[in-house]
Amino acid sequence: MDTNSTMHFAYLVLLLIAVGGWIFTQGRKHWGRLAQNFAAWVLIFVGVIAVVGLWGDIRQTMLPSQAVLQGGEISVPRAPDGHYYLTLEVNGEPLRFMVDTGASDIVLTKKDAQTLGIDPAGLVYSSRALSANGEVGIAPVVLDSVALGPVRSEGVRAMVNGGEMRQSLLGMRYLQGFSKLEIGDGSLVLTP
Repeated sequence: MDTNSTMHFAYLVLLLIAVGGWIFTQGRKHWGRLAQNFAAWVLIFVGVIAVVGLWGDIRQTMLPSQAVLQGGEISVPRAPDGHYYLTLEVNGEPLRFMVDTGASDIVLTKKDAQTLGIDPAGLVYSSRALSANGEVGIAPVVLDSVALGPVRSEGVRAMVNGGEMRQSLLGMRYLQGFSKLEIGDGSLVLTP
């Protein structure tokens, strides 16, 4: 167990002791009700521990991720917000992108650019783009490699957004490299 897990466990034990102590002091005259309350709190405590321990699995089930199917097809379920998200390996780093058929290029947030070793402050934002937030400056960059499932591209053109943006975008120029793009039944399927 790492230090963080130990601290979480210690906190839960202290919480159980505090709640158990309160129940005991409140129910000393009514042992039957005290036993019921104690059993209920123990079950709540065990339930919380189970949720914390299984959170990764629960999250995976609630928010399914992309899968590479037989034949190299990439299937991506629609997220609860109605968008499609893909994780690509860019210059050896996994980055999450929102599929945006309204974007021409791959558009990186400043944070994702930094993850790739690109200094956003050192870029020249010589081009302009219209976004949902108005006009923003964009800086052209070239990514050494971009991989999605079995599909790998070298020297991929991209842009770094000079404004505020929550998520990097995967635009049509990259998506057109696939032979087929289908959206239906709550999923996006890319065929190499």
